[in-house]
Amino acid sequence: MLKELKREAYEANLALPRHGLVHLNFGNASALDRRRGIFAIKPSGVDYPDLRPADLVLVDLDGKVVHGRMRPSSDTPTHAALYRGFASAAGIVHTHSIYATAFAQAGKPIPALGTTHADYFHGEVPVTRKLRQAEIAGAYEIETGRVICETFRRKDPAETPAVLVNRHAPFAWGPSAAKAVENAVAVELCARMAYYTLALAPRGLSIEKGLLERHFLRKHGKTAYYGQPKGRP
Repeated sequence: MLKELKREAYEANLALPRHGLVHLNFGNASALDRRRGIFAIKPSGVDYPDLRPADLVLVDLDGKVVHGRMRPSSDTPTHAALYRGFASAAGIVHTHSIYATAFAQAGKPIPALGTTHADYFHGEVPVTRKLRQAEIAGAYEIETGRVICETFRRKDPAETPAVLVNRHAPFAWGPSAAKAVENAVAVELCARMAYYTLALAPRGLSIEKGLLERHFLRKHGKTAYYGQPKGRP
């Protein structure tokens, strides 16, 4: 099972450059076995072409390494904080994808402007507050996870499975590492479309509430009807 967990995280990590979400080493993905309380994450600083499944590091939900010969990603404490805070998450992706990162650096959320956005996110993709100087100087990566969880105190992380960390970059999550990658792709696409939409209509309004609800709920929740029934051969 732990080999499968490493494989899941490995495949998620390789998907990031394939989708154009990471450049150089700016990004990482992890996969969680919640029953065991262990997640697999990319080792720090390893180039994606050199990455092998055995290189993935196993970490517990306190952020402590339980197996692996390499140091885990420097963002490991952030992943651990999100897994502790978001019960629905079993995969997390962090990238510095260009358009989503531009919104994060500007300290602006990605507004819900159309149905493409509404298919994935139940409203805007929020941006966190800025980290305070004491948080930056202290346990920075843990504080990054805490400020993300703080942003979702009144939001459902399963309905908006992504966030922009102010001045930093996006994080996305999902019920599996593969779904977290898909949500990360969606964040970047929505950020890019929002950028161009706002260039064409700087005073444009957000998507109408009824249209947002219809598109989101046809793919999510008990009344969803998009796609094929589960168990279809």
